[in-house]
Amino acid sequence: MTRLFNDPAAFADEALEGFVAAHPHRVRQVPGGVVRATRTAPGQVAVVVGGGSGHYPAFSGLVGQGLAHGAAVGNVFASPSAHQVRQVAKAAQTGGGVLLAYGNYAGDVLHFGQAAEQLAAEGIPARTLGVTDDISSASAAEAHKRRGVAGDLVVFKAAAAAAEAGHDLAEVTRIAELANARTRSFGVAFSGCTLPGADHPLFTVPEDRMAVGLGIHGEPGMGEQPVPSADGAAELLVSTVLGELPEGVDSPRGQRAAVILNGLGSVKYEELFVVYRRVAQLLHEAGVEAVDPEVGELVTSFDMAGVSLTLCWLTDELEPLWTAPADAPAYRKGTVEAADLISEGPAEEAVEEPVPAATEESRAAARTVLAALRTLKSTVDTHADELGRIDAVAGDGDHGIGMQRGSTGAYEAAVRAEQLGAGAETLLHRAADAWADKAGGTSGALWGVILRAIGTALGDTERPTAPVVAAGVAEAAAGVMRLGGAEVGDKTMVDVLVPLAEALTTATTDGQPLSTAWDTAASTAAAAAAATADLLPRMGRARPHAEKSLGTPDAGAHSLALIVRAVHPVLAPTLEIH
Repeated sequence: MTRLFNDPAAFADEALEGFVAAHPHRVRQVPGGVVRATRTAPGQVAVVVGGGSGHYPAFSGLVGQGLAHGAAVGNVFASPSAHQVRQVAKAAQTGGGVLLAYGNYAGDVLHFGQAAEQLAAEGIPARTLGVTDDISSASAAEAHKRRGVAGDLVVFKAAAAAAEAGHDLAEVTRIAELANARTRSFGVAFSGCTLPGADHPLFTVPEDRMAVGLGIHGEPGMGEQPVPSADGAAELLVSTVLGELPEGVDSPRGQRAAVILNGLGSVKYEELFVVYRRVAQLLHEAGVEAVDPEVGELVTSFDMAGVSLTLCWLTDELEPLWTAPADAPAYRKGTVEAADLISEGPAEEAVEEPVPAATEESRAAARTVLAALRTLKSTVDTHADELGRIDAVAGDGDHGIGMQRGSTGAYEAAVRAEQLGAGAETLLHRAADAWADKAGGTSGALWGVILRAIGTALGDTERPTAPVVAAGVAEAAAGVMRLGGAEVGDKTMVDVLVPLAEALTTATTDGQPLSTAWDTAASTAAAAAAATADLLPRMGRARPHAEKSLGTPDAGAHSLALIVRAVHPVLAPTLEIH
């Protein structure tokens, strides 16, 4: 377990601060993450990677010459927000465009995709690539749904070396896609990981059993089997990875491959070498030549006791990119000619953006919204452990933690906005941005959409009416479906948000005051959340463990229903509006 920490909520920020202090000649901190401390050639494509904290050396440890130009760093096991990704990309780019590369998880796909759109709107060409190397997380026919695990390193390395060689953005992206298509990984674990401040791991494995096909966010494996010997583990890893060859590779014999034996956190290096001894023998027997193999911790999951094997089937084009020199804090290969350090002037003090003018009617509505956000935060704090337990049934168990980070950040931003005289729209927009930044992950992005949509509907001038509030909730539902791609029946928060919006719209159209309409809609939401227990998840981290979730409601749907019911008393006495 994680034993050394201060405030668990500050763990990721403090770890990043210490990491930068330890490597001042290789990285420098910028809002949202880190970038190279050395100069990059003007016009070079910037490869910006990223994901949640808790996986060191991924992702910040891979920033440096010959590897990533920057890393956007989210909270523990939570993707960075689109705002954070965009800030890092702007700090890293030098005019050649940006490739945003990340593991293929729903939150990362949402946030990095949004960031790419925002960068393009600012005139900075941007492409995205989600790494999909984990063969246990989806079938070959649905390889686009697979997770990114230790194969991240191969893809990042190939893309960055191509950028260093002077290739343009389209070519760097093509090379990264080629590396991804030819990379396969598979892992096993003997115990789950424990997050800072938690008193139990996110999943457990019975004594003398081993989880196979695990994720790196505390997701349980796809199955279990008896713990083998080191040779037995090597044989399972090699046979599984060799069992799925990429297109164009008919046989492993005569092939050259980049090989990574990765420790996930608490398997010691000597143990890894014992396993790799047999891995190397098996690959040789299969006719595979290992090129510059890597054995060690490269993508971890806190204290998880586990190991994974990655093979990238090299081509004449990919091999020199894999073997090219690199100098990052946690990954060094060959000799890199040191570039000049970037000399920075004195740090500029952050200037708080003034709030737009608002009417007294809207400022009064903002005070009611602030009270609702206070109640929301309190509700999340009360139910955080419960939400984590629900999420851990088939997911990674961090929904409660993520909701706490997001709701706390949103409330604090809203308090400041109200003090500055903000109207309802501005207050909710600032709360939305803070929720996305602090929570990260899929829920962070989606709650940002919800608050922003309702804020836009309320505006900064008019006294809100019940139909206006209903319209805001309806737009929130539409926005969540557009961004997340989920539909009713997928076992997500959409299963609550859509019937909530429909019930609220129907009631307010019939002339009911908001408090009465909200009461009816809250009951609808609670029933819809309970009904998700009978559904199989078709999206998100719970999808690979769909059967395990039967009988348990979706955590995101359940938390939304709890919040909707909790804020009703706040609305009743103050927004008795038609």
